[in-house]
Amino acid sequence: MISVLQRVREARVEVNGQTVGAIGAGLLVLVCAERGDTEMEADKLLAKILKLRIFSDAAGKMNQSVQETGGGLLLVSQFTLAADTTGGNRPSFTQAAAPDEGRRLYDYVVAQARKVHPEVATGQFAADMQVHLVNDGPVTIPLRMAPSLATAAAG
Repeated sequence: MISVLQRVREARVEVNGQTVGAIGAGLLVLVCAERGDTEMEADKLLAKILKLRIFSDAAGKMNQSVQETGGGLLLVSQFTLAADTTGGNRPSFTQAAAPDEGRRLYDYVVAQARKVHPEVATGQFAADMQVHLVNDGPVTIPLRMAPSLATAAAG
């Protein structure tokens, strides 16, 4: 799975002019399932998102996680993170999970996050979304959890 984390002062997602998800300070997380991804990669990704120390402590050092600061999570599906741009000027998205599998894994990440984190908001899977954010820092971190060899061989 691939994600891009943005530390934000606030963020929201709109669909058809209506806000479907919003947070104050916390993390806006764009999430993409790739072919071969399973719940194992989703669990690893979520654990890293929640524990990554990218928030400032009292001394101004990036030394706290979103869990420690009590910040919100805004999880937004983003299949275009799987873009392959090596073959010309039109990106290929063949590495993205099929839509049904992408939705299943995105929903899984959301459900798992809601079990362990107090504030979780979402976008709307497969919708034309407008994402508004105030990036704090700016701090933007890409993360990738590749399928394990055993999982990839079985798939």
